Amino acid sequence: MKKLSLLTLILTSVFMLNCSIDDENSTAPSTSFELSPNDFQGSIQIGTVSLNPTENYRLTGALVVKEGATLNIPAGTIITAAAGTTTSAFIGVERGATININGTASNPVVMTAETQSAGAWGGLAIAGYGITNAGVDVTSEVGDLTYGGTDNTDSSGSITYLRVEYTGATFTNDKEFNGVTLFGVGSGTIFKNVSSVNGGDDGIEFFGGAVDAENLVSINSGDDSIDFADGFTGSITNAYIKGITKAGIEGSNNGDDGSLEPVTTATISNVTMVVDGLGNSEGAIYFKEGGGNLTYTNFVVDGISLGMKIKSTDDIAQERLANGDLVIENFNYGNAPSTWDWGGYNYTGSNTGATGAGNGTSAPDWAADWSE
Repeated sequence: MKKLSLLTLILTSVFMLNCSIDDENSTAPSTSFELSPNDFQGSIQIGTVSLNPTENYRLTGALVVKEGATLNIPAGTIITAAAGTTTSAFIGVERGATININGTASNPVVMTAETQSAGAWGGLAIAGYGITNAGVDVTSEVGDLTYGGTDNTDSSGSITYLRVEYTGATFTNDKEFNGVTLFGVGSGTIFKNVSSVNGGDDGIEFFGGAVDAENLVSINSGDDSIDFADGFTGSITNAYIKGITKAGIEGSNNGDDGSLEPVTTATISNVTMVVDGLGNSEGAIYFKEGGGNLTYTNFVVDGISLGMKIKSTDDIAQERLANGDLVIENFNYGNAPSTWDWGGYNYTGSNTGATGAGNGTSAPDWAADWSE
């Protein structure tokens, strides 16, 4: 009887151990994604994929992080889009997915291209459940990501010390990738120390959502340097913009109906803009498509001929301007703009005490080493 009892105890213990192992496995699903550094593409369907910074990842097509999955990119990782991939190569993050880009000032994460020219590949696009005035379950104009919801506190992860280069591949005249695009990304997302260099379209763009961005850099963007629209209700603190093709910063409410709600409401502070020989055809600030409730403060702007652009035919933007919904304070223009497209309103708030991003017209200290 003692031998039988001992055997029963042993068998019971083994059974319970196996059950425990099975339970652990069921709560920590492994990924099915096949990680090939020389052929980096596909869909991360489940679990977590963590890159190795000692590898050089060659992006050969679209890489999409699906809802529920996580992509971790450690400091020093380099992802290079293969030559000839253009619009087929981009990194997309679905709603409910997570991307953690964990660069440092001395060791940023770099997304670049073998073909070192603007528009060589797509860029990084992140979708969230944040609120937009474009609706719910909207399809992004590039990447076919679904975005928009009812949760402005949604988190898509953490993006710190990231530099993207040679982005902005073109689908049509109206559809291009940006360097980094945030579609309905919520305030739970960390987005700071992000740089776009030599892109073919906008440097960094926000469509709705409520993420607060900090320490942004846009250099030689082919369209607007920084752009936000569709009910964006976040903030941008500290931005360095050099090489402006169209607008330094474009803020709009909605391209189809400038009266839609929620109205784009944002505070943009501590900004340096330097034209650096490019066109700047749409001004330092473009208040567009209904504009919004916008506050711009502590700007240093140099070499810009058009200080402000508002179309005279944009009735809603003109109305918001007249109602005081656009606030501009503490601006220092090194070379006074020759024109102001204000529809009859004049800027009178020049203030030589402005410091911009930190070092006047020079690059700020916080952008050193990692941003270009």
